[in-house]
Amino acid sequence: MTSTREPFDAATALAGGQDGFDALDLTHRQIVVELGKLAALVSRLDSAGLDVETRNLAREVGGFFATTARLHHEDEERHVFPQMEASGDADIVQAVLRLKQDHHWIEEDWRELAPHVDAVASGQLWYDVDVLREGVNIFIALSLDHMALEESYVYPEAKAKLGAVERREMGREMAARRRQKPKRKARPAAPPG
Repeated sequence: MTSTREPFDAATALAGGQDGFDALDLTHRQIVVELGKLAALVSRLDSAGLDVETRNLAREVGGFFATTARLHHEDEERHVFPQMEASGDADIVQAVLRLKQDHHWIEEDWRELAPHVDAVASGQLWYDVDVLREGVNIFIALSLDHMALEESYVYPEAKAKLGAVERREMGREMAARRRQKPKRKARPAAPPG
């Protein structure tokens, strides 16, 4: 189950100014793969315990949901949702409000799961497989339901409203943000002494 492929990289997927919706769709496909790996992680903990393969799987899945998935939500909230909220269509606005709330719940669910996934990745034994099992089931169901609403309703509406030039510009901005180096937080000064 250990992956030898390069990690998912939307910046590479967007090289050449491609349509930003291509990257959003590609990320959705990758999220489905990573959700499957998250479910497999729980199964491996039950069957194989905390072996090297399980730890590697936890590291890979944890890294994806801590970075790529968060950037994806930011992409939607920057490029898709504002235009749809401004559409004046009550049904679309309601769908977008629900999707924004989903982002909040998905993030909150991940914050609860992440310490357990990180513990597994680090080989620490304090993780709780029952918490993981229940949380993963909820996380997967919410994520799949969320993506279904985006793909069946909001994305098609957004694609229809954005021209090809705007969609390529969206892709360029998304790629540029991914190429930026993360800014380090300043460390607090050491207390005098």
